[in-house]
Amino acid sequence: MLWSFIVGLVVGWIANMVIQGGRYGLIVNLLVGLVGALCGGWIVSLFGSVSIFVHLLASIIGAVLLLWLVTLLMRREQNSNKKGESQM
Repeated sequence: MLWSFIVGLVVGWIANMVIQGGRYGLIVNLLVGLVGALCGGWIVSLFGSVSIFVHLLASIIGAVLLLWLVTLLMRREQNSNKKGESQM
């Protein structure tokens, strides 16, 4: 369990370095890393037994994609809020 949190934190940190626009902090990085690791691990498990390197790479890719999606949604929400404020 502790190992999953450590790996999730590292994967989230790597994803944050790849997606420069994120910068959401430790908690969000940990959550994104954990969810990305779970998604990536689940996807590669569909292909059978794989090495730990492939599993880690899939976790990083999953975390990067998830952080990119969160960043995109947050920017869209911020832009819609700014448009609503300017119309008032």
